[in-house]
Amino acid sequence: MRKGKQNGSALLLTVLIGFCILAIIEIIYGQAQIRMERERLALEEENNQTVQELKAEWNQLKGAPSVGTESAEEAGGEQSGIAEAEKTLTNTNADTKVQDQASESDNLLQTAAVPTEDEHQYDMQIVFLGDSIIDSDRESGGVAALISSACNAKVYNMAMGGTTAALMLGEDADFPTWDSRSLMGVVNAILGNVDGSFLDGYRAGEILKECDFSKTDYFVIEYGVNDFLTGQIYQSKYLEGGGELAVDSLHTYSGALSAAVDQLHTAFPDAGILIIAPHYCQFYNGETFVGDAYSLNYGYGTLVEFARTAGYVAEQRKEDHVFFYNAMEESGIDAYTADKYLKDGVHLTAEGRAAYAEYASRLIKADFYPEE
Repeated sequence: MRKGKQNGSALLLTVLIGFCILAIIEIIYGQAQIRMERERLALEEENNQTVQELKAEWNQLKGAPSVGTESAEEAGGEQSGIAEAEKTLTNTNADTKVQDQASESDNLLQTAAVPTEDEHQYDMQIVFLGDSIIDSDRESGGVAALISSACNAKVYNMAMGGTTAALMLGEDADFPTWDSRSLMGVVNAILGNVDGSFLDGYRAGEILKECDFSKTDYFVIEYGVNDFLTGQIYQSKYLEGGGELAVDSLHTYSGALSAAVDQLHTAFPDAGILIIAPHYCQFYNGETFVGDAYSLNYGYGTLVEFARTAGYVAEQRKEDHVFFYNAMEESGIDAYTADKYLKDGVHLTAEGRAAYAEYASRLIKADFYPEE
């Protein structure tokens, strides 16, 4: 019996302990629930306060004059004094806006009345005379534009595709009837020797009217490929072994170059003159290769010989601030780079224009900044 009582007491004690444990767990859980609820309520209160602050800030912005104000009726019958204040503020802003617009108009009129100088300060002015090598791509990727960028130069590009330095057979050198767009034609138009209307419709004609040529630091002369391709223009009227051809010098490559340089130097003695020789070319008859600058000869010399003639003209006038760019040998365009630098055997690719312009820019900058 004593053993049975002990077992019953132990069981009762175990049950009581279990109830106590459950009670403790319930108390702990309840406290956790209470704590979580308090935190939730606090967070909700904080969020509500934030929302109210944002609403108040928005209402303040909404009521600002720069956004627009509500009338008293739209605001739900706010005090008339506030509406009146808003009305006064709005009218004041309107008056201020009108005054500002009037002031701005006055400034614009003053600006129009007093023309401003070009905002960009250029170091030099360059006038280009040439054929399609210079005329092609007049935007940022063209030869003239690239040289302009490299030299910080204001550029006037009077080049015209398809033109020659010399007068073509049948073109008259008489001033009153002049109509040749050759180098000699452009130079005579610049000097006022001929009526420049024959350049109408070309960019050169527009530049002729807008450029102050007296401000020119450099004239760049680039011709020769078309003179060669005509198969009709002699390099010079003077024969290598002596004697002369029965042709006017202006109808020859060297004669036209010489006359143009001499006339420009006389009219603008302070301007430098850069003569650019023809560059290396490859020639095709359709898809068939017929020769290159060193091999093809139409009876008036190879293109290399035309390039040497340009060098001779420059050398004879170097004391007149004439210098020479031997593009045939110094541009990096040759038989090995032709596929990269030439797109049709003659005209330059974007990479070809960059290489061509880079060396020309170096020559001009070296002459303009001799101390560097």
